[in-house]
Amino acid sequence: MHQCLYVYVIDEKQLGKVAELFRALGTVSRLHILTVLAARPSSVGSVVEATGLSQPLVSQHLRVLRGINIVTVNRSGRDAVYSLADDHVAHVIDDAITHTTERVDAAFDGAPEEKEES
Repeated sequence: MHQCLYVYVIDEKQLGKVAELFRALGTVSRLHILTVLAARPSSVGSVVEATGLSQPLVSQHLRVLRGINIVTVNRSGRDAVYSLADDHVAHVIDDAITHTTERVDAAFDGAPEEKEES
């Protein structure tokens, strides 16, 4: 059984914020953008180049991610550089990637567990 490292008293409002975070992480495009920003702060153009997404789509996703405080923007004149607001989201994504690439439980994929014969 999984044990949480921290125990929180969570109310419905907080759970709503958690659900909003997971909704924001629920698209491949946004996850791709976030992995780029986890590697380094980037301009919209750099994110477009790294992801292959269109500039309007990247801008739209960044607006959503800024709206729920996942990314921040620093402006200097016409230049805007986006970065993760903190490392928590990068950890969530890293954990999700690890989870999906390891065999957590034989029942996860519906395959029967193989037992070694003595």
